[in-house]
Amino acid sequence: MSRAVALLRSSHPEPGAAVTVVMTLLAFGAGHRGWRLFGVFLAVGASQLAVGWVNDWLDADRDRQTGRPDKPIASGAVSRRTVGVSGLIAALAAPVVAVPLGAPASATIGVATAFGLLYDWPLKSTAFSVVPYLVAFGLLPAFVVTALPDHPVPPLWLVTAAALLGAGAHFANVLPDLDDDAATGVRGLPHRIGAAGSRLAAAVLLLGATVTLVLGPPGAPSWSGWLAGAAAVVVLPMGMYGASRARGRPVALFRAVIVVALIDVLLLIFSGPVV
Repeated sequence: MSRAVALLRSSHPEPGAAVTVVMTLLAFGAGHRGWRLFGVFLAVGASQLAVGWVNDWLDADRDRQTGRPDKPIASGAVSRRTVGVSGLIAALAAPVVAVPLGAPASATIGVATAFGLLYDWPLKSTAFSVVPYLVAFGLLPAFVVTALPDHPVPPLWLVTAAALLGAGAHFANVLPDLDDDAATGVRGLPHRIGAAGSRLAAAVLLLGATVTLVLGPPGAPSWSGWLAGAAAVVVLPMGMYGASRARGRPVALFRAVIVVALIDVLLLIFSGPVV
């Protein structure tokens, strides 16, 4: 594995790429074109790289102790210093590349990046681990809106829905690995309330995001919105039932949560005019 590939793997590329693509699509739907659209892509991408790299830099000793061959630092494929410096550069770059989009946009992506880093340390292993997800995810679509030429105020329903989606993703993301995380010293809010509490929290938050995305935009909800909301209401109970009948890891509910999260992402992208 080359150092460049190892460095990219240290950034948690899958979730980072997903967030970047979703926000870029939202930006296109909001009216960004040309260099402005590219600026949104660069700023959000830099923010996600920063959070991923700093996370692996901070967790390097823990990953070595637990023998994580999938972690490039732990396997020796890339140095901890390289990952840490890359994280610092990306964190500084996020608001800088957004400067041409206006001061409000630059400040917003800067604060969103800062809260993402606060999850890496010190909030990841505290009862407040969900707070960075609420704030950072809520600020990302706010950045997209404030980056428009007239710097409009982002609608409350958009920020609320994204915050709920981010918080729900936090609980959903750790569902299959609560025991493994606890064994390595991670004691965030999902670990403190346990598997049952995390399942309930993920379901409630994602349903809340769905309802907000269906009813929040001005005008009557579309048929596609109603269908998406109905699908979310059906899928989550099915996942809970499957989890109650299965043994071992709660894969059925985890998959149901992922489906609802995908529904919410599609609603977020295709929610129509955001200003």
